[in-house]
Amino acid sequence: MRVLALDYGSAGIGCAVSDATGTLATPVEAIEPPDVDVVAAMAREREVERIVVGMPVTLAGEEGGQAEVTRQFCSDLEHVIDIRIDTYDERFTTRMAAQTRRSSGSGSSEDSIAAAHLLETYLASIAREQAEGEDE
Repeated sequence: MRVLALDYGSAGIGCAVSDATGTLATPVEAIEPPDVDVVAAMAREREVERIVVGMPVTLAGEEGGQAEVTRQFCSDLEHVIDIRIDTYDERFTTRMAAQTRRSSGSGSSEDSIAAAHLLETYLASIAREQAEGEDE
């Protein structure tokens, strides 16, 4: 299953996409400024089956004002594309992206690297859920 991950922000959207097997996450070009129509076009072009949007939460797991803005973005996106959209906890992805960028010298935007980290954790959670379902 190919998944598009989005790290939504007011200035831009970091993007990453998985391979068709849903195991590898690769940062791709960021979308600046944020635009649901551009996201929809990217999803169609890359033939994704699901979109995951990073949900900003506090260290305590609570949602703040930015989470509300992100939920509105997801709602707007649902009106322009008929693909399942999930949200997923994005805590620590920005910090992880900064570390990745420093250590690898990656040319990808920090937001897209953050989206790749989000996608990796999201895909791992799906794999765990499927494995647990098979054990039952």
